[in-house]
Amino acid sequence: MVGGGISGLACAWGLQKGGRDVLVLEAASRAGGTIGTARTDGYLVEAGPNSTLDTTPLIGALLDQLGIAGLRIDAAPAARNRYILQQGQLRALPLSPAAFLATPLFSAGAKLRLLREPFIGRSPAAADESVAAFVRRRLGAEFLDRAINPFVAGVYAGDPERLSVRAAFPKLHQLEQKHGSLILGQLLGARARARDPEKSKQSAAMFAFRDGMQTLTDALARRLRRVEAGAEALSVQPGDGGFLVRSRGPGGLGEFHARAVVLALPAYAAATLTAPFAPRAAAALGAIPYPPVAVAASAYRKGTLARELDGFGFLVPQREGRRILGTIFSSTLFAGRAPDGFDLLTTFAGGMRQPALAQGSDAEIAEAVQAEHADILGAPPHAEFMQVRRWPRAIPQYTLGHLARIAQIEEAERDLPGLFFCANYRGGVSIGDCIRSAAGTAEQAGAFLRGA
Repeated sequence: MVGGGISGLACAWGLQKGGRDVLVLEAASRAGGTIGTARTDGYLVEAGPNSTLDTTPLIGALLDQLGIAGLRIDAAPAARNRYILQQGQLRALPLSPAAFLATPLFSAGAKLRLLREPFIGRSPAAADESVAAFVRRRLGAEFLDRAINPFVAGVYAGDPERLSVRAAFPKLHQLEQKHGSLILGQLLGARARARDPEKSKQSAAMFAFRDGMQTLTDALARRLRRVEAGAEALSVQPGDGGFLVRSRGPGGLGEFHARAVVLALPAYAAATLTAPFAPRAAAALGAIPYPPVAVAASAYRKGTLARELDGFGFLVPQREGRRILGTIFSSTLFAGRAPDGFDLLTTFAGGMRQPALAQGSDAEIAEAVQAEHADILGAPPHAEFMQVRRWPRAIPQYTLGHLARIAQIEEAERDLPGLFFCANYRGGVSIGDCIRSAAGTAEQAGAFLRGA
């Protein structure tokens, strides 16, 4: 296993449970990838994901196997409340048909436009349509600008004009293809969704861990028998009967022979390793963009904000011209995130929208975040606590042509039996998506090793 993020660790765990001897090579000083938690001055700060959604029974099973189910904490009921910035004001996303009719977030014309949606024809099944084009066609430009644009920024830090709807949001594409309408698909599919053990991201419960999301990756790393942190894979060489993996770690250079290799790495890192023996797959991997994202944790004394933090947080449409993508109300969502008397916020900046901002200095990012909080939330000009983490390459973008790139990766897997790719550029970017993909990859690799 090359790569010790959530995908690699979960895949290695699945293989180890199946009786396989698994070695995980992780270049960083600790396993976990972008999942990382630190307690600083009494604040619990997440470097990456702040929570996850319980979208698949695989998650609960994994927590039970690792013995950490009791450390799980569910989000506060206020998490249902989500806000969109509109002309400087936070508007609640409507949670019911009545609320939708009453909301000022969308104009009367945009609401009436939805009546046309069931009568709009399907796109060709194989068409690679952008998220923006799909939403404009089915729901109208206003829904794109005021709802989908900020949502895409919140999930991918991405640009809906560039993301492929078939790749990034396959369920939307499937609804259209099956029912000819998103609205009819939601209505007609309600009974089937209620029976399905897999839950949609809209209905799944949100949770974290008492001591942060690193609880999950730390538990996986502890239970795996062979995890080498600080060990960078230098090359993977296919040969008769398996693969030769060369690495460099704290103990110097190493060589490992394996019947199967799983590359659980970001696409750009996997591209470097595969270029000598799978150039077409490497080119496809190298074409997957990863924009920079900055994550700023900031805290203010309770009572000093002009607005109550009564929800999950807020997202910012591009049309608002702001310097942040959105803010999570971290201490509202989960207990124990801040000392008594303080509110902790987690704010994201950069992405495909403003990559240069995420590449600025910590002071520049902190200044931008505090200025936006002052204007949007009525916060004091200076936070009581501020910590900035930058990810130069954050979230893989499922841009137009992504499925063709994945097809090149699948071709390499067929041509080189025993080689597997498992990372969040494939199958979804959320923690639940990664766990589901890891379980599938572990099953495939296990079947290969059994000779099935």
